Amino acid sequence: MGWVTNEQLERARLFPALDYILQYESSEYKRVGKGYRLKSDNAFAVDEKGWYCHRRCTGSKTALDYLVDIKGYSLVEAVCFLLNESPQERSDNGKTITTKKLTPHTKPLLSPNLGNKSSTCESEPPKQQPLSLPIRNKDNNRVIAYLQSRGINRDLIMACIRRGVLFESKYYHNAVFLGKNEHGKTKFAAMRSTTTKFMRDADGSDKKYGFVLPPDYSKSDDITNPATTHAVAVFESPIESLSHQTMCLQGYIPPYDGWRISLSGISTLGLEYFLEHNPQVTHCIVCTNNDEAGDKAMARIKELEESLGITVTRSLPPQGNDWNNALEIVKKAERTQSQPHIATR
Repeated sequence: MGWVTNEQLERARLFPALDYILQYESSEYKRVGKGYRLKSDNAFAVDEKGWYCHRRCTGSKTALDYLVDIKGYSLVEAVCFLLNESPQERSDNGKTITTKKLTPHTKPLLSPNLGNKSSTCESEPPKQQPLSLPIRNKDNNRVIAYLQSRGINRDLIMACIRRGVLFESKYYHNAVFLGKNEHGKTKFAAMRSTTTKFMRDADGSDKKYGFVLPPDYSKSDDITNPATTHAVAVFESPIESLSHQTMCLQGYIPPYDGWRISLSGISTLGLEYFLEHNPQVTHCIVCTNNDEAGDKAMARIKELEESLGITVTRSLPPQGNDWNNALEIVKKAERTQSQPHIATR
């Protein structure tokens, strides 16, 4: 089978368990609260913090441990699969050579029957669950009003709707933000309630495809010379990226005409895929929230700086914990200043 280097092992350990499961095994899991449970065994749970088996009292935050401990992969197989790289081997003359890249799931996978780890084998590899989009509403009025109430510029909202990356769902009137592949096909959807705190990704969403705002998006629906733009700003949610864009457009912070991408949390899958298809981008500005999760995202992206071939910097919101919070603070201050002063005796 060969071997892997310490550098390969460290990179594989950065792959979150939730990212792996949503990408390859989402059809096997059901949404429960903020995480997911295995449909065939409620004792197995996974969320942003990692996976955990309540029956065996064991768990981990990494996809690597999941493949080794639950799926029965060897360490070398698991590392090579996650990185899509070849194992190292030595030829007869002692020189290091590489073998053919592994095809995903060439080894029969073990079903996560957690009472007996090796009891069941699957004949077919898990497949990406088809994306399940909510039905579109006849108009987008509630979404427009909701986003404006969060301080976001109406012109930016309408530009997203015209471009086909935002719509209002029919029954719950959620704001639905879309991520598309290089051919314009929708592969990801982030849903946000306009009336409650509900938010989640649509079933079958692939986190490789984030919600993207191209350069000069505030000026035109047409992207002018995107290949000359060398920077991408990374956010945790579409509303954060639109809030940052509003603040730039209205002069609250210095202008920025580069790309913006939402990672739908702190996964790096969307950023890695974006950089793979936009090799001209050499600078990543991490605009994640000013909290522990945002700090972890910054650290994770910083660790990938050399392998991704980019320069990574951090940009925190000038006020509050996140960019929408900062936008609402300056909007509230504006409203207060514009109110007429009432003299009192």
